[in-house]
Amino acid sequence: MNQKVLFFSTRSGLELSKNIAHHYGKFLGKVRFLEFSDGEYTPCFEQSVRGSRVFLIGSTFPPVDNLMELLLMSDAARRASAQNITLVIPYFGWARQDHKDQPRTPIAAKLVANLMVASGARRVMTMDLHADQIQGFFDIPVDHLYASRIFIDYIKKLNMDQLTIASPDMGGAKRARSYAGYLRTDVVICYKERKKANEIEFMNLIGNVKNKNIILIDDMVDTAGTLTEAANLIKKQGAKSIRAIATHPVLSGNSYDKIKNSELEELVITDTIPLKEKNDKIKVLSCASLFAEVMQSVHNDESISNKFII
Repeated sequence: MNQKVLFFSTRSGLELSKNIAHHYGKFLGKVRFLEFSDGEYTPCFEQSVRGSRVFLIGSTFPPVDNLMELLLMSDAARRASAQNITLVIPYFGWARQDHKDQPRTPIAAKLVANLMVASGARRVMTMDLHADQIQGFFDIPVDHLYASRIFIDYIKKLNMDQLTIASPDMGGAKRARSYAGYLRTDVVICYKERKKANEIEFMNLIGNVKNKNIILIDDMVDTAGTLTEAANLIKKQGAKSIRAIATHPVLSGNSYDKIKNSELEELVITDTIPLKEKNDKIKVLSCASLFAEVMQSVHNDESISNKFII
């Protein structure tokens, strides 16, 4: 295709964006941010985007500036006559607010989707949404990638016997069953009750883990409370080893200490969100090449179905 392809990044995701562009065979375009003394800012592309396919890369984890930067860049590209604007959002923030679980609350994931479409985006590319139905919040195409392609290869290389896949909660049971089905292993599920957000009241285990090598599967790890509680419970039930895999390392509060002091041998994550600090138990696998491959296929109007494992 003759259409020019340009890559730009928000400030929070520069390292991943550079890696994606490198795997694609491109360099990131330069964006200048004009700062006002009150904290307001405006992005400015330092090259023409007229008639181009523009990929804007940035995860939208809090603070809200990360989302706002992406929206402003999209609006700037639209007003500068970019032909196609694709938002590449490795981690789609606000996705846990995908429905009303009590009266008088917003559906933030839908609001964010509306803002992205209003900003001029023609396509969205993201990975492991917290809820699959968020794709339906958009009136534009959504390429929903899965980190399973990255993690499955890693699990196979471990070459462990008596492998069992586990879900740290009921909400992740479908994901755990998918991994277990592909790897032909057993699956166990942790059942938890919460007092309130980020605080667990009690947890029980459904399934046998005695003398098994357990891998916990989740889409994200935030406070690490659920993950570490599950790991500690599984260890008490006689598991031989416990690892965890989670796509998005939100890792807020004292999560790093919880992981370090838990029964987890390691936590394997992707680089959709940059780590705030180092931790000997945390291993990072890059999702850059997967995004680059899918972006190349999208640009060439090729199928992306071969990029999915489960």
